[in-house]
Amino acid sequence: MITAIVLIHAVAERIPEAAQAIADIDGVSEVYSCAGDVDLIAILRVAAHEDLADVIPGKIGKVPGVLDTDTHIAFRSYRTTDTESAFAIGSPTTD
Repeated sequence: MITAIVLIHAVAERIPEAAQAIADIDGVSEVYSCAGDVDLIAILRVAAHEDLADVIPGKIGKVPGVLDTDTHIAFRSYRTTDTESAFAIGSPTTD
């Protein structure tokens, strides 16, 4: 599974509609509106790198109101539960 974070610049008046249209695209798991340098952040999860080309420029880039995208591909996920379990190795459990 390939995870990509897509930073999206959008026309201000179209942000809610663009966000919903992006959220409805296959491969997009989450869309956030946010403050800062970008208007929307989309989290994509696809089977292959080739699928990114279909989803990002092929679908997200064509959503009305989307001006520009900047894509970041994730290499590894670090979650709190992963870190806690790594430090718990060899420790006695308490119930």
